[in-house]
Amino acid sequence: MARLADYFLVVAFAPGKRGNGDGQGQILQRFPEKDWEDNPFPQGIELFCQPSGWQLFSERRPPTFFIAVLTDINSERHYCACFTFWEAVESTQLQNRMKNEEEEVAALIQPAQLFAPKSLVLVSRLDHADVFRNCLGLIYTVYMDGLNTSLETVIGNLLTCTIPIAGGTQRTISLGAGDRQVIQTPITDSLPVSNCSVALLFRQLGITNVLCLFCAALTEHKILFLSSSYQRLTDACRGLLALMFPLKYSFTYVPILPAQLLEVLSTPTPFIIGVSSAFQSETQELLDVIIADLDGGTVTVPECIHISLLPEPLLHQTREALSMVLDPELEIADLAFPPSTISASSLKMQDKEIRAVFLRLFAQLLKGYRWCLHIIRIHPEPVIRFHKAAFLGQRGLVEDDFLPKVLEGMAFAGFVTERGPPYRATDLFDELVANEAKRMQADEGNRARILRHIKELAEQLYKNENPYPAVTMHKVQKPTEGCHLRLHQRPFPRLDEGTIQWIIDQATAKLQTAPPAVRAEKKCMVPSGPPLGTVTERNGVILANSARRLEVVRNCISYVFESKMLEAKRLLPAVLRAMKSRAARQCLTQELNLHVQQNRAVLDHQQFDFIVRMMNCCLQDCNAADEHGVAAALLPLVTAFCRVSRLWAQGQEGGSRRRRALGVRGSSAGPPGISWGELGSGTSGLAAVSEPQGLLLSPSP
Repeated sequence: MARLADYFLVVAFAPGKRGNGDGQGQILQRFPEKDWEDNPFPQGIELFCQPSGWQLFSERRPPTFFIAVLTDINSERHYCACFTFWEAVESTQLQNRMKNEEEEVAALIQPAQLFAPKSLVLVSRLDHADVFRNCLGLIYTVYMDGLNTSLETVIGNLLTCTIPIAGGTQRTISLGAGDRQVIQTPITDSLPVSNCSVALLFRQLGITNVLCLFCAALTEHKILFLSSSYQRLTDACRGLLALMFPLKYSFTYVPILPAQLLEVLSTPTPFIIGVSSAFQSETQELLDVIIADLDGGTVTVPECIHISLLPEPLLHQTREALSMVLDPELEIADLAFPPSTISASSLKMQDKEIRAVFLRLFAQLLKGYRWCLHIIRIHPEPVIRFHKAAFLGQRGLVEDDFLPKVLEGMAFAGFVTERGPPYRATDLFDELVANEAKRMQADEGNRARILRHIKELAEQLYKNENPYPAVTMHKVQKPTEGCHLRLHQRPFPRLDEGTIQWIIDQATAKLQTAPPAVRAEKKCMVPSGPPLGTVTERNGVILANSARRLEVVRNCISYVFESKMLEAKRLLPAVLRAMKSRAARQCLTQELNLHVQQNRAVLDHQQFDFIVRMMNCCLQDCNAADEHGVAAALLPLVTAFCRVSRLWAQGQEGGSRRRRALGVRGSSAGPPGISWGELGSGTSGLAAVSEPQGLLLSPSP
């Protein structure tokens, strides 16, 4: 169980030192006044209540609501729900407050020319945006319409409400104002809750732009969102993080950055930050930041930044799957007799279908990862290490531009730490990697089967967020329409600290006497899925100009083994240059392996020299991460080839001359390793045996 809200604040406008319309936020009241032991009060909340600055306005404005996210020193996120309304402020009262900050006048305020913002703020470690909106809206309704309930009772009940964190349960709460809300907790807390944020992000930016941001976030680039809506900034950042599941973003994450903290954009570390579009001119000088304009639907990438995209064919498959989800009419656009109706998914279900596409993408990118986990037990606590070279080498992705950067990032390091243990609670991603790899491979090219699988995963994601979708028992009073335009309105009253603290103390005492809630975790052995050896990649796309280089490599090796040394010598420089290409290095190992299988591993000196030079050049263009690729393929070939020893060659030549002189018919020259019989007095019992010499390779440092 966890508190629905940790703190409640009333933040008001305070005049600035300069005396102009710009001011600063001031916390008038805070409940509870003492910090919770398990959750200290976050500092600087007043900056996030008005991210564009605390200002006076000459006209009335309707109430606004948004959620800002703060991250503390322990990397825990605090969700700050801000409900802002405007109160009339007389010029004389403003002057008095500038001289000496006094308590708000309880009497009626006459219509004035200036209006100051005032914010009601909830601080929580839980992310229930709709519930926070309803609760703060109910407090505003009690204040505006004078419901037969005290504000202290409503706020005290709000601060003492506890709900489960996860488990797929539902909890009905009431704040004592005739309201009723049903809170559903997700079944698995490891799966992110996105509501409609992912679908809205794709509607605002499109498939290509979101894929660009997705790859930029995984490869640790700086991303800045711009919008005139604060809540859209929060939703966009939340949606981007939901797409990254099962990886978790571990760098700076500020969905709404206040104007006073814009210098944070110059930090050298990666970040995901949202800024009001009113400060767009101040972001033009950022040369290493990718800027996404949510209102305009554009993504601007500076010239000095290179974004590594997904490897093919995964990039094409992901775009195609997203098109099927976001634009189902595209499939029937060219039909002569299209169906009269098309079943379109709701916004929430479309959100889950998009997430299902990216869940399949990660399952394909990381399939077989558990076979490369090494547990080191020499420390007091076991350390889990991921063998990147083995994973990339056996998948043939060493020279890929995207996946190696992801494996080197902080997000994947956290992924290994969290999901590396062999015995833990599992979720949808673990089941997908272990049990659905063969199905996804068999479904490639079949759009109907792919879409069916996406919808199945989307149903599971939707059920995780909405265990009881048929429950619609919400009853929350809303203020009278247009009440913010009233000419005579009392200011928000000062709350009675003693009453609220008494309610909190009573609820805390009951919780201490209640038995602790025990949450049973269902742990099991994590399935490993198919081994890497059974995984076949389709990213070996050979360019047109590479085919000629591979043909040159094959011809040169054929000439060497056919003893056509002049032709081989003419092609050798081109072969050595071709070794820069990974495809050429793989071709070399395959061709040499074919000749070993044909028992043609015994070479003369010139053949041996050519093979050694090609192998050395092949290794010199490999890197340390390729030890399970080309280097592993060359290892058995190193001891497979041998050359005729000088002793055997000289003995064979001398014996032939003696046999011809003595007229002795000896056996013909045989392969090394076979002893020759005594050839008479002329041979003196000479026995020549070959001395195989292993290849001496010099890999690059």
